Amino acid sequence: MAEKKRVGIVLFQLGGPDSLEAVEPFLLNLFLDPDIIPLGPLGILRRPIAKLISSRRAPHVAEKYAEIGRRSPIGALTERQRTRLVDSVTPYIDPVAVTAMRYWHPLTSEAVEALHKAGPFDEIVLLPLYPHYSYATTLSSLKEWRRVYGEPDGGPPIRTIDHFYDHPLYIRALVQRIGSMLRQFEDSAKVHLVFSAHGLPMSLVEKGDPYPMQIGATVRMVCELGVKEYSGWPRTHLLCYQSRVGPSRWLQPLLTETIERLGHEGVTEMLVVPISFVTEHIETLHEINIEAREEAEKSGVEKFRMMPAVGDSPLFIGALQDLVLQAIGIEERPSLMPIASEQIRSASL
Repeated sequence: MAEKKRVGIVLFQLGGPDSLEAVEPFLLNLFLDPDIIPLGPLGILRRPIAKLISSRRAPHVAEKYAEIGRRSPIGALTERQRTRLVDSVTPYIDPVAVTAMRYWHPLTSEAVEALHKAGPFDEIVLLPLYPHYSYATTLSSLKEWRRVYGEPDGGPPIRTIDHFYDHPLYIRALVQRIGSMLRQFEDSAKVHLVFSAHGLPMSLVEKGDPYPMQIGATVRMVCELGVKEYSGWPRTHLLCYQSRVGPSRWLQPLLTETIERLGHEGVTEMLVVPISFVTEHIETLHEINIEAREEAEKSGVEKFRMMPAVGDSPLFIGALQDLVLQAIGIEERPSLMPIASEQIRSASL
């Protein structure tokens, strides 16, 4: 039997503050990112501007984190994904997986140091946990990796997975999650399905960022599969965006404005699907489950539910497993469809 490849796997995420005291330095790191706030020739002002914004926003943002457990859960939830992924690929390779958070610990520099200590490797796989490619997330994380890691210079080959918005197991993971939530409605076909994605400044979209196109494709594939798999799939769905920051133009329509409009139009039952998030974070636990819920109640929506993120569900971990093994050329991979079919059957309406 051939010896297994020794493979380093880097999981990229945005990260989040692990305490209320970490909120302001987390925000500072966020606003220091030129891919978040492109200043062009005014880049010399980036640090003072970032310090001003983060110091002003920190108290308000800290209040939100205080309402969801005084910290972001993204670190613990990503660790669960990392552990499950290692378990799933171990029969095929000898893996060492590390997490590289963009704006809080473990930072990319810590991930690179961990890889250097654990090496050498036959190959390294870079796997951003952003299903949809964007300059503000995927590109930013990969640029930080290159800055810290440097040029390979004869090191192991590096394989990059820069999106998986259309992977069949990722789509099925979303459909399964939606299906499990639809059970909570008496007539799921009458539910308004509201897909919510993280917003993006139009300045990036106008530069060619493929994010909104990929988001739209995921929504379309989810609904196409949902209609095939579930007789009670909602007849109505729409896509909106959340998390806008600042006065500049962002992708439309906005989540809260959409909920208000639907409520005033007489919609009484609603399921919000966080389509671009693979773990819970402040965007889901506070923006949707607290702020959007309050807006829904004020607008007359009687039954409001939020779909949990795909997290470490078997279908989603199966998608990550397939992406890693495919990236390094492992041809004898586990079949996708038996796992997918079993998971879908378990969530049948």
